[in-house]
Amino acid sequence: MTDVTSSKSARRPHHWRRDLVELAALFTAVAVADGIANLVAHGPDGRYLLVFSAVALAATAGFHTWWARRHSHAPPAAEPVPDADTDTTGAAPATLWRMRTTVRDEPGTLGVLCSALARHRVDILTLQTHPLADGTVDEFLLRAPATVQAAQLSREVAAAGGQDTWIERADAHDLVDTPTRVLGLATRTALDAAELPLALRQLLGRCTIHSLPAVSFTGRPTGESAPVEGVLDGTSLRLRDPSGGVITVERPYLPFTPTEFARARALVELDARLGPRIPRSQDVLTLPEGNEITVRRADVADVEAARAMQERCSERTLGLRYHGPVGDAGRYLNHLLSPRFGRTLAVQTASGRIVALGHLLWDGDETEVALLVEDDWQRRGIGSELLGRLVALAVEAGCDSVYAVTQASNTGMVAAMRGLGLPLDYQIEDGTLVVTARLDATPVRSRLPYEQSQRSTPTEQSEQAER
Repeated sequence: MTDVTSSKSARRPHHWRRDLVELAALFTAVAVADGIANLVAHGPDGRYLLVFSAVALAATAGFHTWWARRHSHAPPAAEPVPDADTDTTGAAPATLWRMRTTVRDEPGTLGVLCSALARHRVDILTLQTHPLADGTVDEFLLRAPATVQAAQLSREVAAAGGQDTWIERADAHDLVDTPTRVLGLATRTALDAAELPLALRQLLGRCTIHSLPAVSFTGRPTGESAPVEGVLDGTSLRLRDPSGGVITVERPYLPFTPTEFARARALVELDARLGPRIPRSQDVLTLPEGNEITVRRADVADVEAARAMQERCSERTLGLRYHGPVGDAGRYLNHLLSPRFGRTLAVQTASGRIVALGHLLWDGDETEVALLVEDDWQRRGIGSELLGRLVALAVEAGCDSVYAVTQASNTGMVAAMRGLGLPLDYQIEDGTLVVTARLDATPVRSRLPYEQSQRSTPTEQSEQAER
């Protein structure tokens, strides 16, 4: 706003009544002055009357000045606008909150709620509405002064008519508007089938996701299924998996809305239409002795090559990996290599033979890492390389920690976990060791020297050209 515009907007309006009063006062003053002049010129005490009039005039002027200063009509000074990164006191940083509450579906209820927040200097950054049959769920992103706590916000919202209020701290990532965030999740899902569970978790907030196959490891039907349109049941969603199983999403204490259900179902439908897919990039590394290996993503198309690798492994190596009868090891490959249950990295030689597998498996709220390296290729740094890359994928996926289940005698796996340089927790029971790494530090990405990064095969190059 320019100075000219400001001065115009601050000018007081002109009233005709004030002009009439001032004109009447002028005529009265002229009449009084004329009478005093005649009295001074023709009366016996004219000089004393003139002095008395001067004193009265001075007293009147002084009183008018005092009264004008005390009852000034000047507009009040504008209050300074607080900076966006500070609270209303201009001292401490503001706090971001995500809040969800249910209000009656009546005109004015949202206005009452917004007024209650405004009284505490709470700024509404974004607002989403989720219509229900008997009300509306309003989801807010708020910026509040640092002195305003979650309990105080809950009390104010309840007093304004909000019910089933849920509040948690937010961060700068939540400032992205909802359409942009949903499009980003759809893009990630379109590029990689393994992203679907992670995209659902980011779309729906804190929740637990289980992918249950229609057929067990032994080939028997599990009985898990869901209708094509899915099922919404309070704090649980059931969506039909493209592979024939069911994806179950659970969120305690916070029921899903029909809007959230529709978004999740659209994401699953997108995944089903695109079919199986994994990124085509691969890295060619050089081992210390000079041999080249290729690290790439693997999926169910690599089941036969992975089974051939397992047949070349010793019983001890398979026993350290699967913690059970090694004769059933091949039955797990379809599950392990499915992008629905995690991500798998494969190491293959220059001849194309797979010699190692690394798995990052989604286990509800937790994430498991597992390694299998063929006997002839052990103690060359391949396991540490795979583990570092899997941990990097877990960090990229937003996981808080990863854990590995092995035997206490598996010194190679323990050494690889220690080599990550991350805080570790150890739990051992009946010879089974669980090592958990907290992902609050930069993981080791690679230990082997690169010869060429993200090289594609001629077949992949032709496929990319066609796309």
